[in-house]
Amino acid sequence: MAMTVHCDIVSAEEEIFSGLVEMVVAHGNLGDLGIAPGHAPLITDLTPGPIRVIKQGGEAEVIYISGGFLEVQPNMVKVLADTAIRAGDIDEAAAQQALKDAEKALNEKGAEFDYGNAAAQLAEAAAQLRTVQQLRKKFGG
Repeated sequence: MAMTVHCDIVSAEEEIFSGLVEMVVAHGNLGDLGIAPGHAPLITDLTPGPIRVIKQGGEAEVIYISGGFLEVQPNMVKVLADTAIRAGDIDEAAAQQALKDAEKALNEKGAEFDYGNAAAQLAEAAAQLRTVQQLRKKFGG
């Protein structure tokens, strides 16, 4: 049996995942992180995108987060996300529309234009679509 560590993934709304995992793969600001049992303690911020959880027994689950923090301690991994959604629950059509709307907002700058907000919306919609595409590629959905 493979070594495991306890993992919790929570958002402001709810706990999305809690259980034993063999590995957690997440996107940090400085690149991808692979967290396995015995990893050195760490705290880092996470960018919008998928988190892949390899559960005890090898089954994988993909969860989209809109950003947050990852904490690694000797006996646990914790993801504190702004928003977390199981990849299978993402509405792909709504994400595509949000991407189009954000791109349109960036191209049609007006007097009341908020570049930071438009760029954040664009990044979040693109990350959701990347998560759906990764799920489709991995599981043939």
